Amino acid sequence: MSPNPSAESAAANPLAESVASLIPHAQEELAELVAFRSVADFELFPRSESEGAARWVADALRAEGFEDVALLDTPDGTQSVYGRLAGPEGAPTVLLYAHYDVQPPLDEEAWRTPPFELTERDGRWYGRGAADCKGGALMHLLALRALKANGGVPVTVKFIAEGSEEQGTGGLERYAEEHPELLRADTIVIGDSGNFRVGLPTVTTTLRGMTMVRVSVDTLAGNLHSGQFGGAAPDALAALVRVLDSLRAEDGSTAVDGLAADAEWDGLQYAEADFRADAKVLDGVDLIGSGTVSDRIWARPAVTVLGIDCPPVSGATPSVQAAARALVSLRVAPGQDAVKATELLTAHIERHTPWGARVTVEQVGQGQPFRADTTSPAYGAMARAMAVAYPGEEMQYAGQGGSIPLCNTLAGLYPEAEILLIGLSEPEAQIHAPNESVSPRELERLAVAEAVFLTEYATDGR
Repeated sequence: MSPNPSAESAAANPLAESVASLIPHAQEELAELVAFRSVADFELFPRSESEGAARWVADALRAEGFEDVALLDTPDGTQSVYGRLAGPEGAPTVLLYAHYDVQPPLDEEAWRTPPFELTERDGRWYGRGAADCKGGALMHLLALRALKANGGVPVTVKFIAEGSEEQGTGGLERYAEEHPELLRADTIVIGDSGNFRVGLPTVTTTLRGMTMVRVSVDTLAGNLHSGQFGGAAPDALAALVRVLDSLRAEDGSTAVDGLAADAEWDGLQYAEADFRADAKVLDGVDLIGSGTVSDRIWARPAVTVLGIDCPPVSGATPSVQAAARALVSLRVAPGQDAVKATELLTAHIERHTPWGARVTVEQVGQGQPFRADTTSPAYGAMARAMAVAYPGEEMQYAGQGGSIPLCNTLAGLYPEAEILLIGLSEPEAQIHAPNESVSPRELERLAVAEAVFLTEYATDGR
């Protein structure tokens, strides 16, 4: 397997040339890291897989000369990896973030190649975590290696790789709050976002927050024969369906009582045709919601039913169900408060549960939304760096519908720090879905951008 770095990037400057020469080895390293089944749900995947990935990252940091490398035992029972690389005296400090945990592979039969085996196909590298976010860790390492090959790293670098970002269990956030000096930096580069399109340099300036709740509905002491009791006995599954349906308006818009859902996005616009193609919406199926696509996915809340516990169709019996439950996610729009949104969601569910059914709502995850200050010197440095890595393209500002709860924790702990979000999760990457992949050209160009950024910021950030 071998990528084909373009001549233009290799010839652009010595940093680009260095990164291009490092890509084949980075592919081998990413294959090693992807091979770890590091899903931080230890009921489904062995803890040893996550611990192995953490050790891999720690060993990589030590090989690059990082000091104080440590596996941090975070309060949610996972490990984050920390290291510090000292720069010149008086240089600013930059925190580089990625996460090594991944989403489960979902339907492994839907993968064209094994999910935990990095496979090259049609110019992309396929594997779970290739883009989100093991590739982000390699992006940081490539940038640092290129700088070391061209005179040294001009800033002090702190590196943190989280072990449970995909689970939303908040381990690193709580650890950072308990050790507030550990991650303190002048600027923070979160390598867990992505370009709006392959080849279009993009920084993410807003993130939706999230809350996740488990909804349980109980109506009977036990299941009953549907012929003998159906028609009068309250069906818990039917009650749950009613509740879940109440969370959306007729057009599919999120409709949680009291939660505003009419904000507008005034930046980069996402054409409906492009969104349909990226989301692989079936022909004849409408998009849901109102407003522009950018409004819907970046500026407004969105509710999603993630799973339902009920009898499967195969093997189902003619029974009225006594109990049912669902896992519900609510993405919280920038400018809204996740705690208040959770309260409104809970109240809505309780209010809309029919027939006096007993309902309980248990919160299982939460994170606040984020909005960056794009007027900071770091954004100017990144814009110049992106122009080097992507000749002829101007850096764009976009939102992201997903959540990175750590961003708000860091913004609260270090209000003077500048936070930038870049990464490899462009639409073709299909993160969280079967056949996730990364573009090696994007890995190369973004590593160049980060290396140039650190050089520019070494002066701007003093």
